[in-house]
Amino acid sequence: MSYLAGKRICVTGGAGFLGSFLIKELEKYNPAEIIIPEINEFDLRKNEDILRLYETKKPEVVIHLAAVVGGIGANRKYPGRFFYDNAIMGIQLIEYARQLGIDKFVTIGTVCAYPKFTPVPFREEDLWIGYPEETNAPYGLAKKMLLVQSQAYRKEYDFNAVYLLPVNLYGPGDNFNPDSSHVIPALIKKIVDARESGAEKITAWGTGKASREFIYVEDAARGIALAAEKYNKSEPMNIGSGMEISIKELVNLIKELAGYTGDIEWDSSKPDGQPRRCLDISRAKAEIGFEADTDFKEGLKRTIEMYISNK
Repeated sequence: MSYLAGKRICVTGGAGFLGSFLIKELEKYNPAEIIIPEINEFDLRKNEDILRLYETKKPEVVIHLAAVVGGIGANRKYPGRFFYDNAIMGIQLIEYARQLGIDKFVTIGTVCAYPKFTPVPFREEDLWIGYPEETNAPYGLAKKMLLVQSQAYRKEYDFNAVYLLPVNLYGPGDNFNPDSSHVIPALIKKIVDARESGAEKITAWGTGKASREFIYVEDAARGIALAAEKYNKSEPMNIGSGMEISIKELVNLIKELAGYTGDIEWDSSKPDGQPRRCLDISRAKAEIGFEADTDFKEGLKRTIEMYISNK
């Protein structure tokens, strides 16, 4: 029988981009209930709200997706908020889950936890060999502390807490707000809007030389659900696609798919962020049988089409 079958599962951030896809995946396991705490009812930065959530909803499994997130610009503008809100939410959610005997806690970490100059592909064992990239270090370190907490609680309290490291997500339903969006939705919005307005050129941040790995949101949701079902170890686990593309190549691909023929101007006064990102995904394959299977170009097409149809 499935571990998740018949369980009461709480998904913080379940109404968000990744959360909406994760809910669909979890439903395949036939849980008794999926609980999605609404932000206007439960402020997960407040311990009294967390206790009320746990005591009234009585979850047996918690998957912690909720986070204050954004691209390079938002991370540079709100480093204090990104550190405090993400740290305090996770620390208190894990602590009260432990106190109340919740059966399993799955923390969704971030690729930003890795050191700035991690050898490629990023192996989970290399998480502690250096300091994260400066522009998103407060966010990355806040989330990284939840790994320390999870491992400490397993050792002292035998608490079943696991920690996942998903790479950058993309897909339909992403956040296209230019003040807080990540690289793919930000570029899609900029390029599609330029095509529709007839702009002769657009400006992109940095040099275009940095590289990134991306995972389609449905693949990420499947990986997280599989980990909630099968993974019960203290070692962190990457959730990624194993592909790598430079930002310059990404811009040109989005240009092609969106039918934009204008020029790209690179603003090298703006930061590139981490020089490279590409995960070693062998642990997820070995432990839970997970591999991403969405073709990157196809996933981008779907994301662009969704943005155009919802404008």
